[in-house]
Amino acid sequence: MESFNIHQAKTNLSKLIERVLQGEEIVISKAGKPVAKLSGLAAATRPRKLGCLKGEFEIPADFDNPLPDAILDAFEGLEE
Repeated sequence: MESFNIHQAKTNLSKLIERVLQGEEIVISKAGKPVAKLSGLAAATRPRKLGCLKGEFEIPADFDNPLPDAILDAFEGLEE
């Protein structure tokens, strides 16, 4: 991780951002002490589009019926 003083960072901000886009992290120092870090942001995710699978599958009528005892026992560690 390379360090730049504030003046260098202001003068070369565009170049430093290009380096960050390549995966580097840049430390900015004031009076020789690190005070900030330039790093990349995670890619923003697109908002989910509701209803995009409409008509692709059907929820069974018994979807929310209670589970059989054997399956409940397995979840609770009671199976033999």
